[in-house]
Amino acid sequence: MAKPTDTYDLAPLKLVPGDGRRVELEARLDDLVFGADTYAATPPQIPVVLDISRMTGGGWALRLRFEAALTGPCMRCLGPAQPSTTVDTREVDAPGGGEELQSPYVDIDVIDIRSWVRDAFALALPAQVVCRPDCAGLCGECGVNLNEHPDHAHERGPDPRWDALRSITFD
Repeated sequence: MAKPTDTYDLAPLKLVPGDGRRVELEARLDDLVFGADTYAATPPQIPVVLDISRMTGGGWALRLRFEAALTGPCMRCLGPAQPSTTVDTREVDAPGGGEELQSPYVDIDVIDIRSWVRDAFALALPAQVVCRPDCAGLCGECGVNLNEHPDHAHERGPDPRWDALRSITFD
């Protein structure tokens, strides 16, 4: 594997408006923390494809693509989970174009690849990291894994809202 790239300098490309390049890099993907759980990025060093276009007026149009997975506990059943996520994200950096057209990852002609990869990956993840899409989770009463025991059930007690009426005695 190649050495991971944390930043990428665009100036040596010497692109003129309308020109573009595709660059294949290796980037580091840091572990993510959700609540009290840490999820390891798999692999920690990932291949990324960076498409670079020079815009009229001196700006940059950028596209970043990669695929990675997280390894950690399922948020429903606490078993091992390793969902894979494909990321395809774009950024525009146009000097003088206002705040909407300034990328937080571009400083003059240097792209902060590591931060962009981390942020894009975190935004592309599903709301819950689960072992499988139909994970049933744990029983709320006793903690049994409902994926392993799909017929698990508890006998329901009487409705507690009627407890006051049970204490009434008729003589």
